[in-house]
Amino acid sequence: MTELRLRWLMLLVTGAMFMEILDGSIIVTALPSMARSFGEAPMALELGVSAYMLAVGVFIPASGWVAERVGARNILAAAIVLFTLSSLLCGRAQGLGEFVALRIVQGVAGAMMVPVGRLVIMHHTPKDQLMAAMSSLIWPALIAPVLGPPLGGLITLHLGWQWIFYLNLPLGILALAACLWLVPADRGEDMRPFDWPGFVLCGGATFALLLGFDRIAAAPDLAGAGLILLGLALGGVTLAHFRRAAAPMLGLGPWAIQTFRASQRGGSLMRLSIGAAPFLLPLMFQIGFGYDAFHSGLLVLAVFAGNLGMKTVTTPILRRFGYRTVLIGNGVLCAAMLGACALLTPGTSLVVMVLVLFLGGCTRSMQFTAINTVTFADVPRPQMADANGLSNTLAQLAMAAGITLGAIGVHGGHVVTGWLGWTGQGADYRFAFIAVALVTLAGVVDMVRLPGGAGDHFIKGR
Repeated sequence: MTELRLRWLMLLVTGAMFMEILDGSIIVTALPSMARSFGEAPMALELGVSAYMLAVGVFIPASGWVAERVGARNILAAAIVLFTLSSLLCGRAQGLGEFVALRIVQGVAGAMMVPVGRLVIMHHTPKDQLMAAMSSLIWPALIAPVLGPPLGGLITLHLGWQWIFYLNLPLGILALAACLWLVPADRGEDMRPFDWPGFVLCGGATFALLLGFDRIAAAPDLAGAGLILLGLALGGVTLAHFRRAAAPMLGLGPWAIQTFRASQRGGSLMRLSIGAAPFLLPLMFQIGFGYDAFHSGLLVLAVFAGNLGMKTVTTPILRRFGYRTVLIGNGVLCAAMLGACALLTPGTSLVVMVLVLFLGGCTRSMQFTAINTVTFADVPRPQMADANGLSNTLAQLAMAAGITLGAIGVHGGHVVTGWLGWTGQGADYRFAFIAVALVTLAGVVDMVRLPGGAGDHFIKGR
């Protein structure tokens, strides 16, 4: 594959990832308008958000097997077509039941589109360029959750909520043409039978966990806690099945690799905080401080600017200091900046507030990139599909759990702030940010255990 073709392929996969992640958050601000169209209560439309995220989470683990069996180009093209058609039908939906069903279909397409696209990049990128490629694939996960709500509100206000989905149509057509042109034709080579027990167990565990996280985030209760416990139990059974199955849906071989294990175990704790921050900040500004949605959105854009600004210097910093040093040092800075958000008040000067948000975006961007690239530093190509499936599944769970962590922190803050004597606007959010910062510090422990120089050959292209 020529370098130019590889660049265009990278743009295709990055765009597909951006579409999939954006669709998970862009409709949030459009829910009241959609509810009026369907004659439903706004809270009922939350089911459309949950259904999409659940479908993505349940079907991601199967994406590697499907790509290896049918061929990555065929699956990627089919997923783009299905995603585009379901977007069209979502915009034309006339009722809640129809809309939720279509969001499930759209989620299944997204679950195939993103992991398979990333797998294509892994298979066709030369080893000395793989780290740069993986770094480029990370920005949609940082930017889309921040950009989604304000963009959805802007589209709904000026064009109508249907255009949130209609905008996917020209993008989908372009993506399909690019896929057929750029992705090398391949035939499936994996003749393993599909692991139905593994799929049911893994899907059940993921479904229960995501549903439990979603329920706890909305209103903590015993049912949500029960779903999380059920998901954890099913997860244990799933791992036992994967270990003993002759042809598991996801092989656990990558877990024996130290850099992969650290990026998934300690890195998942850090992803919790990265997922919690975009959830907590708008709530703190609007509910805690009493700002309107417009001014809250402008402040959150400082995080977005930090995310983008850090991308240009991430690779040079990693090459200069190495993965272990950056993951430890920047991990501590990341926790410190989250803790600094607990010090913000309505009386904080605008300059200080923007600076804290900007630096927080920088540190989280650096940590997110380092975690997601070191994941594959030592994984041999034959195990890339399993590593990709495992990391995508855990990332989906971690980001959902981050929202739950933020919500629990706020609910706990209502009680704890009274005991501690904290007063003033947004005092409960102060406790939530401290809790999130402590979880980030806990994730640093796995990074400390890494040996010196771990994964550095990857960043240097050797």
